[in-house]
Amino acid sequence: MSESRSRKGPRWWPAGLILVLTGGTTFWLQAHTGGSFQVRNLRTLAAWIVAFVLLLVWWLAASRAPWRVRLGVATVLAGLMGLTAALFRIRGVSGDLVPILEPRWKQVVALSPAAQGGGPAPGTLAAPALDFPQFLGPERTAMLDGPALKRDWRASPPRVLWRQPIGAAWSGWAIVGTRAFTQEQRPQGESSTCYDILTGRLLWSHSEPVHYHTTLAGEGPRCTPTVVSNRVFTLGATGILNCLDLATGRRLWSCSIVEDAKSRMPEWGFSGSPLAVDGLIVASAGGSHDRSLLAYRQDTGQLAWSGGSQPANYGSPFLASLAGRPQVLAFNSRKITSHDPATGRVLWEYPWGIGQPQVAAPVVVGANRVLFSSGYGVGSELLEIQPAADGSLTASRLWQSRKMKAKFANLVQRQGFLYGLDDGVLACLDLKDGSQRWEKGRYGHGQGLLVRDLFLLMAENGELVLLQPTPQSPNELARFRVFHGKTWNPIALSGDLLLARTDQEAACLRLPLEPEANRLTAASKRLITSP
Repeated sequence: MSESRSRKGPRWWPAGLILVLTGGTTFWLQAHTGGSFQVRNLRTLAAWIVAFVLLLVWWLAASRAPWRVRLGVATVLAGLMGLTAALFRIRGVSGDLVPILEPRWKQVVALSPAAQGGGPAPGTLAAPALDFPQFLGPERTAMLDGPALKRDWRASPPRVLWRQPIGAAWSGWAIVGTRAFTQEQRPQGESSTCYDILTGRLLWSHSEPVHYHTTLAGEGPRCTPTVVSNRVFTLGATGILNCLDLATGRRLWSCSIVEDAKSRMPEWGFSGSPLAVDGLIVASAGGSHDRSLLAYRQDTGQLAWSGGSQPANYGSPFLASLAGRPQVLAFNSRKITSHDPATGRVLWEYPWGIGQPQVAAPVVVGANRVLFSSGYGVGSELLEIQPAADGSLTASRLWQSRKMKAKFANLVQRQGFLYGLDDGVLACLDLKDGSQRWEKGRYGHGQGLLVRDLFLLMAENGELVLLQPTPQSPNELARFRVFHGKTWNPIALSGDLLLARTDQEAACLRLPLEPEANRLTAASKRLITSP
């Protein structure tokens, strides 16, 4: 009996069954429309990890292959896994939580040193006429009134003025005059930096001796500077709020919002860009006991007020006027809160989310209506804000839709329709009822700006895409390759100059304008002489 058993070949059917079941599970998970791409990918990865473990158990314990073959295959497999780990590292994940592999021998290009009081070579240069002083532009809406961009990029493509390495961060750009401000991780620490927009020359850098880095979240700060008059306000990933002199980068005052709020750093680092309101600078700190949202005096750094008691999330504070009252809106861990900008008192709150990161800015769509959106399967809701009999405010839902899930790309609205990335796919919703008009084109989790009727979209793969979306179609017009690799950072536009960056590289593009816009822009530009 034992001799007959030994003559039998390997038992293959368990391996086939495991693969068929895993393949079927993968198909079902990817075809299932109820969850987000992120959830589907995580569950698919978990299914294949389970399958790998089951195959390994089958091969070693139940395959009936000769033991020398079993051990040999296991040894080769372990060697391949070790070699892969030795040659490659995981450099973060995509917006859909797919691991990104990078060769370990890839070298990081050294950053240029700071040049205090530097600038481009002497000469007369045209400076951009329009400022972009904070996250998502002058009104923090990702919507601009101009300029008039040319639609034909084949005849007149964008021109790269400069391109250079930059320190790791997911920060965007703020632009005032010819100075561009961002945040990055440099060898000396977490840095706030100022560049000449026309040449890319580093004018100054201020650093703090801190370092944020995780495999999934990436490295460096994640907020965008806010410029008010001659001051630059920056918030680092670990909660250091700085007020810097615009001309020199000299620190005027500094504080830790973690210490002031008695809170702790969120899992993905502080990501809410500071908001300037009536002589105050507002930051989301996430403390309890009325220390969730903090406001500091811009001139002295003195704490002016605090309000709310919710843990912080990842959206930036947003100033809006709803139901006839100015208010600061804040994304929190499980609630949206509205605060009186003069006192910090909570005006209304609304339950939100499932405990996952919430990032996208609110979209005000009327005198008393505001839309919020989140990824991870949450979707969008249009809220109506109304005054109550006791003088407080109430928020009620008008409609809800899971057809627009903004993970961290920000949404824009035009003429009664909402445009943006629904889990990485461009989509259009009717703001009247939340119905989806279309969903076309997978651009990944990038960032965009609406410039008049044109949508400048920086796709996650590093392509700059020009679209003219309407309720009928996305109308893609042109594409221009800017980067090769993951691009999450918000873009900034000042006149015809577009600033873009990743966590490794920065670039400035001059976009083609319509002839009339060229004449108007030239007339409005001021000529400066570089120092």
